[in-house]
Amino acid sequence: MKKITRFLVLAIVMSAFTAASFAQVSATASATATILTPIAITNTVDMDFGYLAVNPTPGTCVLAPDNSRSSTGGVTLMAGGTITAASFDITGLAAAVYTITLPAGVTTVSDGLGNTMTVNTWTSNPTPTGTLTGGASTLTVGATLNVGASQPEGVYNTSNAGGSGEFTVTVNYQ
Repeated sequence: MKKITRFLVLAIVMSAFTAASFAQVSATASATATILTPIAITNTVDMDFGYLAVNPTPGTCVLAPDNSRSSTGGVTLMAGGTITAASFDITGLAAAVYTITLPAGVTTVSDGLGNTMTVNTWTSNPTPTGTLTGGASTLTVGATLNVGASQPEGVYNTSNAGGSGEFTVTVNYQ
């Protein structure tokens, strides 16, 4: 019986060492998050195609992001008016690159009396991305104004009745 007891004690001790060699081990880690300055866009100048004269044939006025303009068809560029591409201030994380999303479709301008024209073919400078040098950048946006044949005289804009409202330009960190 002593032999069995010794054997049993020895078996218990051996199994304790075996269980200890398969014990769980663990390690720890830390968590980190960095919150970046949000990117922001602010309109500083609205788009203005300036003064135009119209012949009996349709045409266009193309306003470039550098405030230059050209015409096609029955549109004549006239002196006067304020000719400006839309301008936006972009702010955010210094040296970050951002993508630019211009309107995908057309915007309608109206004289408020039922006469309309469309604006499309959006362009920008910079394009298609910009860099926030020192945490700031300027984005200018041009487009094409589609003028109908013998378009009635008037001041056309997006906020008049029949206009489609303001157009949207979006920027996002790349």
